[in-house]
Amino acid sequence: MRYSRQVLLTDTETVVSWRARPRSFVALMGLYESNFIRLGWLAGGLAALSGRHTSSVRGDCELVLTVTERSPYTSDVNLTYLLPDARGALQYPDMRVRIYHDAHLVEARQWADAHSQPLLRALRSRAERELDQRWARNMMLNKWLEYCVERGHRFPSSTEPEAGE
Repeated sequence: MRYSRQVLLTDTETVVSWRARPRSFVALMGLYESNFIRLGWLAGGLAALSGRHTSSVRGDCELVLTVTERSPYTSDVNLTYLLPDARGALQYPDMRVRIYHDAHLVEARQWADAHSQPLLRALRSRAERELDQRWARNMMLNKWLEYCVERGHRFPSSTEPEAGE
């Protein structure tokens, strides 16, 4: 049987007879897929990203995306806010993210080691198992990406890095 792109798009709307258990591995993969979509809202074609990109929105902190490593099937990026500070800009939450281009997934692999925010500290301390830690990081990324889009952040659609890179 031959599938066209239209059939695949329609196929995603098919009601399924199973539901992934919350906080299960299957649901986590769904979260990674959602992260891929949301990061695409911010940065456009993820497979073509390179260099460093910034997004400035009035009334919000500067958002920075830096591609740190590229391979044919994955890219590693840092995504962070630059928070104003007396000693210079603080990078927070300083997320390390891996993009799986072929699978259309984005995984938050690491975030700032120490959190000054009590809610983030409590969330991290409750994440005991590896699956729980992945859930915490990726839920944070998912909600943050959605928030950034709602604030109006977008990275230029050009894949050219900023001057000086």
